[in-house]
Amino acid sequence: MRISESCAKCLYDKQKNKTNDSRYLEEIKALLDSRSENDTSPYMVYLFNKVHVKYFGKSADYSDIKKKYNDLVLGMEDKLREEIVNSQDPLAKSLIVARIGNYIDFGAMNHVDQDEFLKLFEDTRMREDDEKTYRAFVNECEQASDFLLVCDNCGEVVLDKLMIEQLKKRFPKIKVKALVRGGEVLNDVTRADAEYTGLDKYADIVSNGEAIAGTVYDMMPDDAKRALDEADVILAKGQGNYESMSGQGRHVFYEFLCKCDLFTGRFGVPKLTGMFIEEK
Repeated sequence: MRISESCAKCLYDKQKNKTNDSRYLEEIKALLDSRSENDTSPYMVYLFNKVHVKYFGKSADYSDIKKKYNDLVLGMEDKLREEIVNSQDPLAKSLIVARIGNYIDFGAMNHVDQDEFLKLFEDTRMREDDEKTYRAFVNECEQASDFLLVCDNCGEVVLDKLMIEQLKKRFPKIKVKALVRGGEVLNDVTRADAEYTGLDKYADIVSNGEAIAGTVYDMMPDDAKRALDEADVILAKGQGNYESMSGQGRHVFYEFLCKCDLFTGRFGVPKLTGMFIEEK
């Protein structure tokens, strides 16, 4: 997904809000000005982080935030599981619940509000457009042997676990892998987070090999490339994965909330609208 001028400005402004160091900001601007048409926002942030380490010694530490939201949603797990299991279609319900978790995004969101996040659980119904994608999703899963979940944020990963639990109940023969970030970046899920939240009990965990808030095939190790290439069904969570994976010729289902002007404009929806879309 190409970086528009408005997106580039937003990327720059986020860095400017962190520091007024003129040398640092000059390098950030130079990276944006020299970007290629194939560069995505997650890749640019990956480059920014390298510059950040050069000037300030280390990247921002999100470990406390990650633990806070993992623990928050783990505390909701039993209640949400009960709601899912008692619904008319537990898999459908779990997909909508898992999508709500995409709110917990300290990259795209200017402010993450815990109360606003919890309020989103008041409506876990599928819209008509969701149902159309869901029918296609179920049809693909019925024929699948290998399923790949491309993870995004902490907290959200607990809800992804509930979804995978229902997926494996519905399709017992399906084998599940979960692709996580290869290093600490924002509040995204790493192998350690997957293990902390128990996702590893439901899926084989595969690292994308880099501290990048997206999925860039050419940067991934061989086992991660195989996981993508061999998956019969791919479900990618979050804006960063959509930005870095869409338009690459893969059949992918995407789930995310539209959290910035680029996405609300692209899909013509209000902020925080949940999307469940299929790209063939």
